[in-house]
Amino acid sequence: MKKKSNRIWWVLGGLVILLVGGLVAAKQAGLIGKPKTTDVDFATVKTTDIVERVSASGRVQPEIEVKISPDVSGEIIGLYVKEGDPVKVGQLLCRIRPDNYESFLARARATVDQSRAQLEQSKASVAQAEARQIRSKADFERNRKLLADKVISAADFETSEANYNVARQEVEAARANVRAAGFSIKSAEASLRDAGENLRKTTIYSPVNGTVSKLNIEAGERVVGTSQMAGTEIMRLANLNNMEVRVNVNENDIVRVMMGDTADIEVDSYTTAGRKFKGIVTEISNTANGLAGNSNSTASMSSDAVTEFEVKVKILNSSYADLSTTSGKGFPFKPGMTASVEVITDRKTNVVAVPIAAVTTRLPEKEAEPTDDKNQNTSAQTETDKPTKKEAIKEIVFVNQGGKAVQREVKTGISDFENIQIVSGLKSGEQVIAGPFLAVSKTLKEGDLIVKRDPAKEKKKEKE
Repeated sequence: MKKKSNRIWWVLGGLVILLVGGLVAAKQAGLIGKPKTTDVDFATVKTTDIVERVSASGRVQPEIEVKISPDVSGEIIGLYVKEGDPVKVGQLLCRIRPDNYESFLARARATVDQSRAQLEQSKASVAQAEARQIRSKADFERNRKLLADKVISAADFETSEANYNVARQEVEAARANVRAAGFSIKSAEASLRDAGENLRKTTIYSPVNGTVSKLNIEAGERVVGTSQMAGTEIMRLANLNNMEVRVNVNENDIVRVMMGDTADIEVDSYTTAGRKFKGIVTEISNTANGLAGNSNSTASMSSDAVTEFEVKVKILNSSYADLSTTSGKGFPFKPGMTASVEVITDRKTNVVAVPIAAVTTRLPEKEAEPTDDKNQNTSAQTETDKPTKKEAIKEIVFVNQGGKAVQREVKTGISDFENIQIVSGLKSGEQVIAGPFLAVSKTLKEGDLIVKRDPAKEKKKEKE
């Protein structure tokens, strides 16, 4: 009897649990009580101006910066400028100890004099060889007549003929020595010019007008010339009146940046003052950073590598005319300053727009396929026999119609940081769903009931 009583209680308990669970599920499904709704944020379709921008960060650099390296090696014995000094074309910058190069020049001059003396000596040898040739020729002609008269023997004639031929060859050899001496003089003169040029290069002059933007040496240091290696960079000269910002733009954005696009520039040094400067795109790299000169570099790039292109944005002088050097503080921009740039790639006025968060993408819904015998037989075919077609992704927004979410396909245009242009699919004044992100992008469906989200209620839930 006790066992039977316990069994009844167990059955009753199970029925109660099932009943409670069913009630909860029915309430959530909207079968009983209030129907299920989704809390969302609303936004109104409006007409506004949209400015499309590409943001990037980089550093301020002079438009033209000349790196000065010596052509010859040696010790710096004179340094006549300091960092920040203005310089003009032809101004003496520094001097390298010239002792060795003066010795090379003197040696080269002596070699030229020696070569010229050898030339004169070769010319004298030609004259001597020609005189011997004349005498040998006279002996040869005379002996030929004597041989015809049978006065001398054939052996004597052959000896005179051989002497004449030798004399002729000696003349040719002497003339060749003259030509060789002439070439020696040219070689020696070239060495003399080279030695003179190296001596001249021990004094370094400014090739441009500008400012010493960087100084890497001190008097007494030794530097390496660029004749056979990279050489020592002793200083940099730049025109600090013309500055630019060099930024790296992601490959997804670079296609929107064009030559001549205007830009807003923020330099960190002037952020606290609230200053913004105007700029213009003057150069766009055709090769991604790190790929120049390496045709096989794509094979070595990792899958998560970011591909960027360098873009140069000139800072317009008119935008910082009030920060002139007359204030005594020098140039307003220094090489290496950090800056951020917003390149204006497109601008449209009075266009229909919604918040960016209101637009999402969805795949088109698949139609149900009939399951007759014909289709079952067809399903036996291999996947390679079936034609495949990539499904187009649709851009959609959810419109509020009487408290229900209605899916609407749209076509979008340009966007800024807040709004996106709607080319077709919506009219100004309509109410769309702009959040939360998860609802718009994932969970919200056609016909779902919606209510406006209460921020105070959400905060309360977060605290609980």
